[in-house]
Amino acid sequence: MQSSKESQLQIRLITTQEIYAVPDVPLTVPSTIDIKALNQLLNELIKESNPDFLKPKEYDFLAVGEIIRLPLAEHLQEHNVSTESTIDIEYIERIPAPEPEDSILHDDWVSSIETTDKWILSGSYDHSVSIWTSHGKPVAFVKNHTEMVKGVTWISKSDITKGFVSVSHDQSGIIWEWKEGTKEVTPKIHLRGHERGIDSVGVSPDSTKLATGGWDTNLKLWSASLEVDDSGEPSTKKLRGLGKGIYTRVPLHTLNGHKETISAINWIDNHTVCTASMDHTIKFWDCELYGIKNEIIDQKAFLSASWSPLSNTLLATSADRHIRLYDPRSNEGSICKSMFTSHVLWVSCVTWSKYDEHLFLSGSYDSTVKLWDTRSPKAPLYNLQGHEGQVLAVDWSNNKYILSGGTDNSIHIFKNNVLH
Repeated sequence: MQSSKESQLQIRLITTQEIYAVPDVPLTVPSTIDIKALNQLLNELIKESNPDFLKPKEYDFLAVGEIIRLPLAEHLQEHNVSTESTIDIEYIERIPAPEPEDSILHDDWVSSIETTDKWILSGSYDHSVSIWTSHGKPVAFVKNHTEMVKGVTWISKSDITKGFVSVSHDQSGIIWEWKEGTKEVTPKIHLRGHERGIDSVGVSPDSTKLATGGWDTNLKLWSASLEVDDSGEPSTKKLRGLGKGIYTRVPLHTLNGHKETISAINWIDNHTVCTASMDHTIKFWDCELYGIKNEIIDQKAFLSASWSPLSNTLLATSADRHIRLYDPRSNEGSICKSMFTSHVLWVSCVTWSKYDEHLFLSGSYDSTVKLWDTRSPKAPLYNLQGHEGQVLAVDWSNNKYILSGGTDNSIHIFKNNVLH
């Protein structure tokens, strides 16, 4: 039989959320204490410190940098932490579950989505690009591509006249101009230069350049300007036969190095682009010297990737069930710092929250979208259900809304109930 001393341990509850702070003193608790009991204990301590807190809240608890999911002693044992000394346990208010809000139906598979403050941009396998309100009401619809649209992204988000770009398997990209809130969407510039279908597109942080990649394995850099001046911009010229005011633009530079399809593009800063490819590599390109700065090599084809400027780390998904977190600056041990496993089929898409360095979304061929915290690699915070087909795209560009699209021809909109 265990002694009472062996079955207890000392903890100290700490938080950076001052509103919920309790006295910073050691507490003796059973070693088998779990999340439910920790929540009960914390709420009692908060009420003692601040009687105005009438309604108990739900908290997550971290020890050794990871959210506790098991009884405390088991969690510490997993991380080889001694229970002899006082254990610091950090607590944070639990993120409430996102709520299903709206659903947008397309005529074909949804391949790409991106929100702004009020608008949703989507690309579809039916060759179309659409603009919707954040509540799913149709605003504008255009169909100038001749093959499936694989990527869409906003170029200018704050102006009344907005610009965005779409890329397609018809080997072209189109820069569009849209007068906000109207049906007036004008194709301004055709991007010509790829020799096979384009799969991915990204716009630089300062909105001056575009990067595209696809099946010809080339990374191409372009001017993102909506302005066209025949004399001042030699890379842009009138395109005959496509109507008044439509121009064609050729790449500023073409960067070679991949051996298979470029599946994802992320701008790290205004001079660095990150590409993920089916050739099992992720490459970081210097867009001033036009060479490779860094490279990550793994065992599988990469399907998607997302860069976080908040944590300076990269999430990537491969032809397996796992999501991997890479730190390209790491000088100690593996560049792969964490692996997140919960999906049961290939993970097709991933994106960071732009507002929280720990949160991200993933979508899979298993029809689920998962909301993760990097401090909980063994289990997601929430499973977002609703899709009846493979999930092909996820987006969290607007902190208020979580979006996903896929082969059931729909975009699902979830309301995010915690705003930073």
